[in-house]
Amino acid sequence: MDPQDQIGEKNSASVYEDRPGEECGLFGVFGCPDAARIIYDGLFSQQHRGQEGAGIATSDSGKIRCLKGLGLLSQVFPSNRASELKGNLGIGHVRYSTTGGGAIAHNVQPLIGDCVDGRWAVAHNGNIVNAHELRRLHQESGALFQTGTDSEMFLHLLAAPEYRKSPKRVAHACEALCGAYSFLIMSRDRLYAARDPHGFKPLVMGRLGGGWVFASETCAFTQIGAEYEREIEPGELVTVDSGGIASTRLSRVGAGLSHCVFEIVYFSRPDSRVFGHNVHQVRVSYGERLAEEYPVEADIVVAVPDSGNSAALGYARKSGIPYEMGFIRNHYVGRTFIMPGHEERASQADKKLAAMPETVRGKRVIVVDDSIVRGTTMRRRVRILREAGARQVHLRISCPPVAHPCYYGIDFPTPDELIASSKSVEEIRKYMDADSLGYLSVSGLLSPFADKRSYCIACFDGAYPIETGCGDKGILDEPEEPTAGYDP
Repeated sequence: MDPQDQIGEKNSASVYEDRPGEECGLFGVFGCPDAARIIYDGLFSQQHRGQEGAGIATSDSGKIRCLKGLGLLSQVFPSNRASELKGNLGIGHVRYSTTGGGAIAHNVQPLIGDCVDGRWAVAHNGNIVNAHELRRLHQESGALFQTGTDSEMFLHLLAAPEYRKSPKRVAHACEALCGAYSFLIMSRDRLYAARDPHGFKPLVMGRLGGGWVFASETCAFTQIGAEYEREIEPGELVTVDSGGIASTRLSRVGAGLSHCVFEIVYFSRPDSRVFGHNVHQVRVSYGERLAEEYPVEADIVVAVPDSGNSAALGYARKSGIPYEMGFIRNHYVGRTFIMPGHEERASQADKKLAAMPETVRGKRVIVVDDSIVRGTTMRRRVRILREAGARQVHLRISCPPVAHPCYYGIDFPTPDELIASSKSVEEIRKYMDADSLGYLSVSGLLSPFADKRSYCIACFDGAYPIETGCGDKGILDEPEEPTAGYDP
């Protein structure tokens, strides 16, 4: 193996797939019969956000029951297993881990906790940067932790006497946390939806019949026939119960918005509306801007499917160079960056895309993709195209170079695992064996947005909007695997 191909091989879940990893997708229901079925359908349309594990918790106003496990939603809930969960209130989660071990059953969410006043369930998207400090304080007071995920900290806050006795219990628990979070929280008869004051992660609400639904992405509402209502505002806690719906503003509101721009660059489905923008349209505009910033004489434009499709379409439109299908994707491989085990990820990544020799042979090819993280996978893509007969390969990337780690819920590794942290664009081009390489500028990245200061671009410029407080990306000590799960 070329030593450069070993970048990041030590411990990252994304080593063999040159993609960032997202933490999860959320879906919640209040006031809808057969809530578990609706949650399943809502999570199914967000499966792209996490494939390590899935879970659903529901309540019939008497008892919270939960089923969860490792794998895809269809693997965890075969033959409509979700029908075992009764009630018109529930939350669900599909997981990709950024704190805590991924392929460990007790880290799968929703997390369930039994307090003196009843059972609670929590589902979380994001990363709590002060989880270490809070966890240590609670452990010193005698608290026992059952998982390696930062999300469990929220259950301990809910159970603590100083919070439990407060009429604003959930709000105060949210206010103790620092970092990125979108939460769905439920008691036996109430549903809460919360978003951190910086608004790092998306969270939206809608109407379905006479009930309410909540999701990470609006594409989930289309799947179930719900009507989009609005975003949960940054720093907002929404409460739904039999008395109706109410909104509470959390403290630290006004600290400055920091929407994760990678939600639009890569994570979200093209048909979703995220932070007020249609994802597909923004990505098309990125491709158009790339064609302006980095024009080149070529015969065809091809996308790395599927995340490069929209930007490649924009590049072709603006440049006038024909858009062609240069790669064929095997859709049965899935997102390899979240597969457990280095060997499995390497094997599956190599199987994921095949070049079309009839399309690229003898051609000058422009390849458009969303990002380069470590560089190993893109290097293989270039090699595949050359082996298929491409005369030239020009890479165009619809975001700036990723040179800094993320501490807010994206699996961007340490700096020495990011190729752009130690290499110039020209050095990266040579490593890729590409004829040219062009990254979208920061100004181009922010050009579709009216308020350009409301987006977090720390992975590009290293200007973190909040103090991270931990140099190890918030990885928590992993407890031993329990011998039994929660009693549903």
